Amino acid sequence: METQVADPATNFSFKQINKKAFVLNGISIFLGFIFFSSGLAKLYFEHKFPGIIGPVWLEARLEEYNLGLFARFVAYAQVIIGFLLLTLRYRTLGAIGLLPMLLNILVITISLHWQGTPYVIAVFLLLNLLLLVAEAPKLLHLIGFKTTHPIQASQNPGKMGILWLLGFALVLLSSNISYYNLQLAYIFNATGVFTALYSFYKGGRV
Repeated sequence: METQVADPATNFSFKQINKKAFVLNGISIFLGFIFFSSGLAKLYFEHKFPGIIGPVWLEARLEEYNLGLFARFVAYAQVIIGFLLLTLRYRTLGAIGLLPMLLNILVITISLHWQGTPYVIAVFLLLNLLLLVAEAPKLLHLIGFKTTHPIQASQNPGKMGILWLLGFALVLLSSNISYYNLQLAYIFNATGVFTALYSFYKGGRV
């Protein structure tokens, strides 16, 4: 019988923390929180969500050019990609999705001659590239290259996947609830994040 070799960057354990996995997960959580909070700050009622980067007024400004729907799309894309990175279970997908977003932001901020912002985005881009380089042995399989990287299956993929989706649904619902009860929206949001993190803790990465 063939024996599977565990990928130390795949599963998280409080008893034995792999240094490489700890650093990569830390980068993922850092980038995830930045873009997750940025997207929700645009979607919450009166932007009352603690976002780190802006601008929260993007939709109002772009609405003048009939691009309000595009601004809303950007906000939801930030939430989705940020949530993927923040909750770790689908970190690889989050890192892939963040790459074109960062490149677009970098080009836009350079074109608009924003002072300092391109350097910040460049740092985010470098961190994201580190995540992608760490995933390279897995990603190379997608384009036909053979690697010796061991593949570790996620535990209970169906059950944990549904649990992760439940957490994501609670997060999306929280932005609508914020228009009626801000405190309840925060509770839904936190519950959603911790639910998705629990799916990672119990089932590992995909």
